[in-house]
Amino acid sequence: MRFHWSLSSVGDPMRRANAAATTSGLPDLSAHKEFACRAEECGIESLLVAFGFSRPDPITWAAALGAVTSTVKFLVAVRSGIMSPTYFVQQVNTLSALTDGRVCVNAVAGRAPEEQRFYGDHLPHDQRYERTDEFWTICHALWRDDGPVTFTGRYYQVEDALLRTPFVSRDRPEIYLGGSSDQAVALAVKHADCMFTLPDTPSRLASRIQPLLAGGTEVGLLVSLICRPTHDEAVAAAYRLIHVAGESATAVHESARRRTDSVGFGGMYDAAIRESHWPTPYLWTGAVPYLGAPSIALVGSPEEIVAALAQYAAIGVTQVLFMGYPDLEQMTFFGAEILPRVRLGVS
Repeated sequence: MRFHWSLSSVGDPMRRANAAATTSGLPDLSAHKEFACRAEECGIESLLVAFGFSRPDPITWAAALGAVTSTVKFLVAVRSGIMSPTYFVQQVNTLSALTDGRVCVNAVAGRAPEEQRFYGDHLPHDQRYERTDEFWTICHALWRDDGPVTFTGRYYQVEDALLRTPFVSRDRPEIYLGGSSDQAVALAVKHADCMFTLPDTPSRLASRIQPLLAGGTEVGLLVSLICRPTHDEAVAAAYRLIHVAGESATAVHESARRRTDSVGFGGMYDAAIRESHWPTPYLWTGAVPYLGAPSIALVGSPEEIVAALAQYAAIGVTQVLFMGYPDLEQMTFFGAEILPRVRLGVS
């Protein structure tokens, strides 16, 4: 398995308990630099730099973190409709030159129509995926560098496009796509190397990811980690998390649920409200009403987390994008207590 970590709440573990409109779009840069350097020590392959109105520009932020690191990659998020595909490829290729190729891309279609309109994007869910298909068709053509690129679509028109800024270290960056809808699956099979999806029980997830595996696309989990030396300590930490978030956080995410058109995020929130908070002995949805869909968590001791990862590996999951509570401590614990066991194949 390959392991990644999200920067989304680094330095501010209760960020998701608050409305995005009230949070700062400039995280603590020193905390992020420290985290990026520690990630290299912990064996983390890449760090997700998310996109949104309450966050810094991911490419610029990744460039700053790339200057103080040497091996970790940066998984920069992009939404189609925000910029031209030609300009985006030029940006990513430039970032690859600054970081010696340590760049991969997280393609997202957007999950909040209200926020999309901040950027002048008024398309509904399905049309955003249609546009994203056109976006990545042009990007891949530019990375292939097999001559001037001309494309005439519904959303993009490019004529004889050329770029003389190459991607450093390989032909193109690895492409990750996040989503759960049928449109996301089809798009991932066509354009992505790996699709990140929210976890479910291994038996239910196995059938859901089969079309991806059959199409030659890897599958990764987007999941939080709450791991402590013992099972009881981990469970106690999980319930302490929602106590700290407080009941006011549920109003934040009830409002967010009403505004999202994301199949995965909306479905996860609904399931967390309606079903058992423990779909399996190690998978916990109890924080979702307080901290949102990405807070679905693997909870347990190192041995239990290794066993859980093995069950997902058995159905074809090959990558994991973690968040942690708190991030720095959990990533450090992961690197010391979980990753060595995973590499040795022992629990």
